[in-house]
Amino acid sequence: MIIRKATIEDIKSIHSILKYYGAKGELLARPLSLLYDHVRDFNVCEDPQTKKIVGCCALQFCWEDLAEIRSIAVLESHEGKNIGSRLIETAFDEARHYKIKKVFTLTYRPEFFKKFGFIVIDKAELPIKIWADCIHCVKFPDCDETAMLKRL
Repeated sequence: MIIRKATIEDIKSIHSILKYYGAKGELLARPLSLLYDHVRDFNVCEDPQTKKIVGCCALQFCWEDLAEIRSIAVLESHEGKNIGSRLIETAFDEARHYKIKKVFTLTYRPEFFKKFGFIVIDKAELPIKIWADCIHCVKFPDCDETAMLKRL
């Protein structure tokens, strides 16, 4: 499996993966137009045999020392192959490259993130700037995701 930066050609595959898990209520799907806007935030996992995108993860910079890991998903057919872990570690490496000191996530799967040293925090600890995206969410203001933070 190859982890690499996403390209414009990957966006429809990313959208399909996120839409699938969004329909299951396991993450918040993103509109196609937003994915194009944020293509540079994404890493993908590509199956070298089929050239198919089997996983994705975004690292979005929020502040000088804070970034968010979002939209992490792996096709069910490829679960259990450490793809999610590799995507998270790639996001950490990129955050360190940019001297980011804290990474947070809003998730429905806190147990997954605990394996990487994330701790549960109160959403109120996140800067107001973070909530700009939330205003457009269908679940706003009744967010049911768990806020988690990791210091790098």
